[in-house]
Amino acid sequence: MKYCFSVLFLVSSFTLFSQNETVNDSIKEMNTELDVLVLEKKKQAVERKADRTIFDFSEQAYLNSGSLLEGLKKLPGLIISDVAGMLYQGKQLQVYMDGRPLNIYSNELNTYLEGLPANAIEKVEIITNPGAEFPATSGGAIINIISSKKAKKYLSATYSNGYSYTNYDKSRHRFNNSLTLSAANKLFSWQIQAGQSYTESYRKSKFTSTDAILSENYSDRTNRFYYLKTGLKFDFRKDRLLVNYDINTNNNRTDVDASGSGFTSNDKSKSKGYYHDVMLTYQKRFDDPFKKLNFRFNYNNNDSDFNLNSRINQNPVLDNNSNQDFYQFKTDYSQQIDFLDNTKISAGALADRLDFDATSFNIKNLEYTRTSLAAYTEVQALYKQFEFIVGGRLESYDIEGNTDTDNLIPFNQTRFFPNATIQYKLTSQIYFKTNYNKKISLPNTASLNPNNTRYQNPNIGYFGNPNLEPTIFNNYEIEVNAYEYFFIGYSITNANNQITDRVISTENGAASISENIPDATIRNFNFGIPIPYMLFTKGLKKTLQFDFNPDEINFLYVYVGNQMHNIPNVDTKSIWNINLMSQIILPKKIKFVASYNTSNVGGNHYYYKSERPINERLDLTFSKKFLSDNLSVSLYVNDILNTNKQKFSIVETDFIYNSSYDSRRVGFSLSYKIPSKNKLAKEEGNILNDDIKQGENSIGN
Repeated sequence: MKYCFSVLFLVSSFTLFSQNETVNDSIKEMNTELDVLVLEKKKQAVERKADRTIFDFSEQAYLNSGSLLEGLKKLPGLIISDVAGMLYQGKQLQVYMDGRPLNIYSNELNTYLEGLPANAIEKVEIITNPGAEFPATSGGAIINIISSKKAKKYLSATYSNGYSYTNYDKSRHRFNNSLTLSAANKLFSWQIQAGQSYTESYRKSKFTSTDAILSENYSDRTNRFYYLKTGLKFDFRKDRLLVNYDINTNNNRTDVDASGSGFTSNDKSKSKGYYHDVMLTYQKRFDDPFKKLNFRFNYNNNDSDFNLNSRINQNPVLDNNSNQDFYQFKTDYSQQIDFLDNTKISAGALADRLDFDATSFNIKNLEYTRTSLAAYTEVQALYKQFEFIVGGRLESYDIEGNTDTDNLIPFNQTRFFPNATIQYKLTSQIYFKTNYNKKISLPNTASLNPNNTRYQNPNIGYFGNPNLEPTIFNNYEIEVNAYEYFFIGYSITNANNQITDRVISTENGAASISENIPDATIRNFNFGIPIPYMLFTKGLKKTLQFDFNPDEINFLYVYVGNQMHNIPNVDTKSIWNINLMSQIILPKKIKFVASYNTSNVGGNHYYYKSERPINERLDLTFSKKFLSDNLSVSLYVNDILNTNKQKFSIVETDFIYNSSYDSRRVGFSLSYKIPSKNKLAKEEGNILNDDIKQGENSIGN
């Protein structure tokens, strides 16, 4: 009886959370008759596709209240921490913005994500199975943050802002403003998104050994962040030229009181960053709407300065600077052919170059150059209930450089990276999928940088490693998903020369360094299911009779993930991550969302062992729409129980690391879509984001 009830419960959940029958089959039948097919589909909170999961931020108040970093931390399966970095279902993420790599890492990346307001983001894609069209250097997974809204003909505008405060030991404030403008004329379309954020925050951390406090720090930080994203689109009959230019800058100031065994300090740090990105895209179109040819050139520059000075004697402690230039040219071609039920072939080529140099007290101690050449081909095919993706990518790397004392170990290799996905349609909306891909991860510039770009004192230091070697990944995954919301999956990643951070003992105390692990295996299990509350109030029979949008009902969504890092000669244990998200529609269409994240104690992230739950927090959000849904207002309390603290012991040492910050925060957020008086102001394609692969369904649902 229990077994029968469980089966009925799962089936009812699947049926309850389905929206529309899949339109893929009907679209494929109409392809030969229609040149243009327009579908209007209501946004879903979560969309699961064959190669990615898409989280909608624009309509989810509990995600878009506060900073983008805070919103990302609420996504089920995504871990962001001081020691783990950014992981999704056990895979390290490479960060893209609007379809192109950011090329910023570590604390600079956290500053960037903390500066962007979440209500300026449209959606976030996590590409768990990057195909051959993506660079093999993506490692295991990609997170693509999409900031662009839909552009409109004639002038349209969206204004967003937010404010929050915390009262840890005194009141600290955060506020942000952003404005998106778009319009079109007979010659071109244009779109601008500009904004700023101001953040005050507090953090305390302690680094101890068995018999001493090595360092106890109290940090008071102020961060100012400004950004501008622009887009121009020129149409030449069927062809199109897109011009994008982005710029952002940040200015951080931190006062640090620290003490430990043998020292006391009072320091002030200053960190400034300037980031420029320009993109030129030419899209060639043909009479056949399923034939596409694109040429793209991308350049970005990242300049960073970090200074640390003593407030006691005014002496400089650190003066570290870095500059990075990235150039990339890419071309992609795709078309459909009459083979099997439906077949699409893609091919392309890429060339890029990265130049990075680091300076300490005007002494250049690292010059690093990386050149990559690549070509790929991929076939996507449908045959009855099976869908296939088979591809391969050939990449060649030439890496060289030098420090102020010696030349780097050169890396010159050409490698082939295959990928394959098979998906079987059990029913119209239930799929079984298996995937394999081989990837590489090149050391990022934050890990290579020999300079310390974080706070240090006489007992604690942070150092990069210019001689890190690339990591080769073999990724295997199986998954069953149904009706977008239910899924269960298991993946294994075998990594050779895995790059990781670890803490080692030094003569004065401890140091955080980057190193290669010869062999590592990452195993990940994840499971998610929605539970509608009406199942308990109306019963199964009446529940099945309802026809509604699942994003507008009362439900509890349960996510459970297990992540295991196996490394040689270390007895590691897995980390269980749990995410519970409850949505309740109150009177007057007020939406109440409670989100709770936690994990077990004793699990390992490589050499770090958790001694308390990671990212444990309870967040509450109330939201409502006004003025014909043009005005969205939300009130929120993040980490209401003040439990978001970290504590790790370091494997093979007696060190303990504790960290906490003012994560309990009260605030509000609003977004107003200024309505256009012109009735002809219809939506057209994004201008700020030009990636044709983004959001497309590679195969299947």
